[in-house]
Amino acid sequence: MDGSAKPRVVSPAPKKVVRPTREKAMEAVKTLLAWAGDDPAREGLIDTPRRVADAFEEWYGGYGKDPVEELSRTFEDIEGYDDIVMLKNIDVESHCEHHMAPFIGSAYVAYMPTKRVVGISKIARVVEIYARRLQTQETMTAQIADAINNALKPAGVAVLVDAEHQCMSTRGVRHHDVTTITTQFTGLFKSDLNLQNRFMKLAGYG
Repeated sequence: MDGSAKPRVVSPAPKKVVRPTREKAMEAVKTLLAWAGDDPAREGLIDTPRRVADAFEEWYGGYGKDPVEELSRTFEDIEGYDDIVMLKNIDVESHCEHHMAPFIGSAYVAYMPTKRVVGISKIARVVEIYARRLQTQETMTAQIADAINNALKPAGVAVLVDAEHQCMSTRGVRHHDVTTITTQFTGLFKSDLNLQNRFMKLAGYG
């Protein structure tokens, strides 16, 4: 995507669904415990449905947050700054949509400002919002880039996510210490290979 290309439209959140009550969610956990072969009524598991519901509210809290809103407060007084703004080693703690298993790693996000910048904590917050939803790593990487691209209208955006998927390390092929790297580039980061390589080197992958 070059600087003049029309950015893709990013929905602030997936299509709204009718959420069951907390009580129904806890009953579902009891069903899964029994299906696994254990007794939901035994002492060690009595409070497990409540704890799982609490954990889900935290793990999937991104559904109730709007990344566009996080990026809405910008600053236009950048005094001629026209180089990379980059955040490294942003913690990524997410769950894949296929097995609801965790994938954990780091994100590296950069953009080339034109007329405005955003507080650096907001970039990390956008990563966190998308991470706290069910999706694939590829989708999350693209969503982060698109949100920044649409909100800030920069000259380019670069996103790299490096994560280990427990659906691969704890089940199936059971390969440990294998990580998945995904990237998304827009604008100058896509058209200028020297700039793209510079980002990769700054991220430690060059």
